[in-house]
Amino acid sequence: MKRLKRKKQNGGVGVNGSATRDTDCGRKQKLTEIHQALIRDPVDIETLRGAAAGKGGLLTDELRRKVWPKLLNINVYDLPHKPGRDVRENHKDYNQVVLDVRRSMKRFPKGMPATERAVLQEQLIDIILEVLKRNSQLHYYQGYHDVAVTLLLVVGERMAIALLDTLSNFHLRDFMDPTMDSTKHILNYLMPILEQVDLELHNFMIRSEVGTIFALSWLITWYGHVLPEFKHTLRLYDFFLASHPLMPIYLAATIVLHREKEVKQTECDMAMVHHLLSRIPQDLPYELLIGQAQDLFDQYPPSLLAKRAALQSRKSLSISTFQAFQLSTLHQRPDSVLQRLTKAHGSTTPRHASGHTDLGAALSGDRGQLWGKGNRMVKMAVWGLSATLGAAVFAVAQTAMDWGPDVLLQLF
Repeated sequence: MKRLKRKKQNGGVGVNGSATRDTDCGRKQKLTEIHQALIRDPVDIETLRGAAAGKGGLLTDELRRKVWPKLLNINVYDLPHKPGRDVRENHKDYNQVVLDVRRSMKRFPKGMPATERAVLQEQLIDIILEVLKRNSQLHYYQGYHDVAVTLLLVVGERMAIALLDTLSNFHLRDFMDPTMDSTKHILNYLMPILEQVDLELHNFMIRSEVGTIFALSWLITWYGHVLPEFKHTLRLYDFFLASHPLMPIYLAATIVLHREKEVKQTECDMAMVHHLLSRIPQDLPYELLIGQAQDLFDQYPPSLLAKRAALQSRKSLSISTFQAFQLSTLHQRPDSVLQRLTKAHGSTTPRHASGHTDLGAALSGDRGQLWGKGNRMVKMAVWGLSATLGAAVFAVAQTAMDWGPDVLLQLF
């Protein structure tokens, strides 16, 4: 097995007080760097990306409310209005969204009063339906609400709409096609990554015929559905928002590699290996895995793996639009300037016009041709995936169908 090159950290500090002081100094320095990056004109987006991806992420929700919008080129002084009652009228996805949101109680903080949670759940329904209404080319999938609720709990309703709208058109775009073909192709990157790093592990998983469907819910929910601690979910969202759209699949590879010994000691049987891998351990070393995922991405970029993954980058909207998206974030004005411009010009300025590059002009014209119509629930998508990944996986998916859609995501 090839070992990823990581800088060795120093051994233990002799005095606990010294270690604490070093940690405090590092935290203060990072806070200062983030603050300075936010007030520069234009905003220093590269420093913000580095802070979000680096050790500890963005540290606090207060910082996330300032940095997440910059990472996605959102003008916080030109946010969408709260959805009206009409957003729920005659919406084809309304019933499914309501069912999924009602089942999302575990995604809210423990101890939250039921009345407060009920209000947030109503907002969550409206956020999802509003984004779908604004983007008729997007198709809802089960697990989308896991992304939406993470945003809502951190930034509030109006900003969550803006963030989710942008994510849905870029980072999550491949998951929102009328079929699961693009999602299946993204999953197909997993095995080539493992093959590059640990051929023995790769071959073991091929022999077991486990496929990659165990990582489906990791990918489409950005791990929000499977991590028990909200702080870990936030740490990963910091990382993913600052990274390439394929970074979640690179993290999936690091998780599998981290559990290499467990996997190899398991009976080489599809059901046994799937059972092991589909349940993420409670005590994963997230900072270590994030660093390793970045190393994997640098050593084996998507362009190198695309041929093995049977995916041409131009067929993936998330991949093909990412470079233009990144360029669009480089010339943002600091919030102090945006606030002054907003007051001076009123609220009639079109979104992204106040110091934000027009991303639409930077994107290729073939985007609309790739968008289709239709809507599939995840359970139908799993059938489609299973047909490609093998009859053994189909048996697992069929069992999930017998149990019902409310436990489908829990299986994967």
